[in-house]
Amino acid sequence: MKTITSSNFNFPGQKSVYKGKVREVYNINDDLLVMIATDRLSAFDVIMPKGIPYKGQILNQIASKFMQLTQDIVPNWLVANPDPNVAVGYLCEPFKVEMVIRGYLSGHAAREYAEGKRVLCGVEMPAGMKENDKFPTPIITPTTKAALGTHDEDISKEEILAQGIVSKEDYEVLEKYTHALYQRGTEIAASRGLILVDTKYEFGKTKDGKIVLIDEIHTPDSSRYFYADGYQERQDNNEAQKQLSKEFVRQWLISNGFQGKDGQQIPEMTDEYIETVSDRYIELYENIIGEKFEKADVSNIQERIEQNVNTFLASYKK
Repeated sequence: MKTITSSNFNFPGQKSVYKGKVREVYNINDDLLVMIATDRLSAFDVIMPKGIPYKGQILNQIASKFMQLTQDIVPNWLVANPDPNVAVGYLCEPFKVEMVIRGYLSGHAAREYAEGKRVLCGVEMPAGMKENDKFPTPIITPTTKAALGTHDEDISKEEILAQGIVSKEDYEVLEKYTHALYQRGTEIAASRGLILVDTKYEFGKTKDGKIVLIDEIHTPDSSRYFYADGYQERQDNNEAQKQLSKEFVRQWLISNGFQGKDGQQIPEMTDEYIETVSDRYIELYENIIGEKFEKADVSNIQERIEQNVNTFLASYKK
């Protein structure tokens, strides 16, 4: 199975490289960032040993599509997509928080709730809820942006402001943008027969001080989706929701004794299992985008990316 799990390019004007959990970001002349979505799979803030075929292409193309679909309400960093796995955008100074917004009691919030907690990131959660119930109104539960190999940490708005991580003025813009993006994402998902359960957004500042959306948006790595059809019936019958997200990988890992904790071993992912993960990512793409997924040529992914990026950079005009 042909995948890209790391890169070592040397593009014209390259200043530095940052390697995140999934994306590798090349600084070009302190002006542009070339962001390569690899096929790496991260769960519980741990990189899995094998890549997932087409995952990078899927993430990149979903994120880029949603950047285009939301640019009328929130400005973003995107300039071009010269390759199926690549987004090129303006250099930004990222905020050191991730803006997580939740419309439903699912995932991390549900696990905290099950342990008896009723306040998450300084936000009170109503009593009497069960897993996957809808919140009366969406809640924002930020996390600190963790370094590679460490866990993102829950943090409240009050702590963010008190520690000076983000100014009050900027944070209010992040909140406004987060609500607007989630509302638009919810509407688009509903038009496709899906529920956007929760998601996270990252923002940065351009050189001229404008706050813009960066990184990814509404992908299966950053978001959780349920199928709308039968949602309420499953809730009423206390059944698990039918979902499209990375949560199925987390649940598989949990069932195999792994939650990213010290001393735990990552269970073996067979080629057969990895193929099913790839199929699930393709399923989400086709459902949320509403188009058939076109697999890119992966006979030599590295060479393809390098050639496409070099061609773009040679023709780029500021």
